[in-house]
Amino acid sequence: MKPANNIIVIFGASGDLTRRKLIPALYHLYKNNQLPDKFAVLGASRSELDDVSFRDAMRQNLIDKENAGGTTLDDFCTRLYYQSLNTADRDDYGKLVPRLDALHAEYQTGGNTLYYLSTPPSLYGIIPACLAAHGLNSENHGWKRLIVEKPFGYDAQTARELDATIHHDFLEHQIYRIDHYLGKETVQNLLVLRFSNGLFEPLWNRNYIDYVEITAAETIGVENRGGYYDGSGAVRDMFQNHLLQILAMVAMEPPALIDADSIRDEAAKILHSLHPLDAEYLKNNLVLAQYGKGEINGRAVPGYRQEKGVAPDSSTETYMALRLQIDNWRWSGVPFYIRTGKYLPLRFTEVVIHFKTTPHPVFNQRAPENKLILRIQPDEGIAMRFGLKKPGAGFESEEVAMDFRYADLAENNVLTAYERLLLDAMKGDATLFARTDAVHACWKYVQPILDYKANRGAIASYEPGSWGPVEADKMIARSGRVWRQPRKA
Repeated sequence: MKPANNIIVIFGASGDLTRRKLIPALYHLYKNNQLPDKFAVLGASRSELDDVSFRDAMRQNLIDKENAGGTTLDDFCTRLYYQSLNTADRDDYGKLVPRLDALHAEYQTGGNTLYYLSTPPSLYGIIPACLAAHGLNSENHGWKRLIVEKPFGYDAQTARELDATIHHDFLEHQIYRIDHYLGKETVQNLLVLRFSNGLFEPLWNRNYIDYVEITAAETIGVENRGGYYDGSGAVRDMFQNHLLQILAMVAMEPPALIDADSIRDEAAKILHSLHPLDAEYLKNNLVLAQYGKGEINGRAVPGYRQEKGVAPDSSTETYMALRLQIDNWRWSGVPFYIRTGKYLPLRFTEVVIHFKTTPHPVFNQRAPENKLILRIQPDEGIAMRFGLKKPGAGFESEEVAMDFRYADLAENNVLTAYERLLLDAMKGDATLFARTDAVHACWKYVQPILDYKANRGAIASYEPGSWGPVEADKMIARSGRVWRQPRKA
């Protein structure tokens, strides 16, 4: 079912996210006939553009990046509009009122409006208040929804303050906190894999699972984002949002219904069940590190502290690894190992479920591990690895794999994360968006790590192109386990 007719207002429309992700996502949805019959996109930012110059810029971007063309591109671009606006000036938002009134009338939207905050986080609290000052948050005439990009807050205190600020003008059902990792097909498929197959759910607990790995590895450094990243780090940039949300999907209980409230209820329960952290626990179970100078594929790369915008004495981490626990009946005693880092050998995000070995003493000596590997990116799919007998005499086993890849489907029309999440927001489906209680639970859990970071001494280091610091290998080795190091992403 298509969404209802609506207007999409993108704040920060002249920025990088709009050009790289949002407009291409909307174009693909339009090309595949998944957008409403009548819709328009109104870009708004400080840049002095008009409808024509904005359309020309977006058209050229789609031609260059998406190989777009023909009447589909022409028709899509006629629906793009632009309003120059000082996004920090409440009075300037008065320009939006007549502009939106005209577009709502032309496209027969009934007042339905989706606001997307593709702006610096400093504006997340300002824009909703400015919209409300001109009545643009009211649902008396059509729905009004607000998509907020990450980061939602800088720590537990600022997240609470931002939440209170936005809730002053928008109700919770209007707020969509986007996490593009949750829009990936394999993350959503976690729920279907577990809860629609009698094969997996009976084994999804402490009785059969030895440990769980969640890895998000990047092959790039901070690139041109050194100024932003130095105030963030891997904990805030990846762990607090993306990886904890994936963890919740892996570990949650079966929802009573397949709807937004039920699924998000169970996700929130997991985040509230995370074993609390303190300095003593973190000393033995947390590794923070920073890449130094080195080479990648024969190319010399600077150390993190030599990157543009980074303080020369920075202690910001570009790598983190944490052993965590969930205090509930299903997962008691099962460790979860989570890691993320920059300048690692391969780019991939995956979840690995390591099942316990057979108790039979004859077969457990050299038996391959039983693993379920959920590849979230870039090669989306699911693999099972288990042991079978080697051909020939005897009963020696070897590891074999059953592998499913979305790319192998004859009709591969998998939506990108931003396509899926934009479409869901237009439909009012908040299943894959973080709810306020889950956001607060994540920050509450992460805050002791932030406090520990602020008080620790020297940070560990690792070579670009390696799998990270030796301290992370030692941390997981203390329990007799090793990280999975894939040969290819």
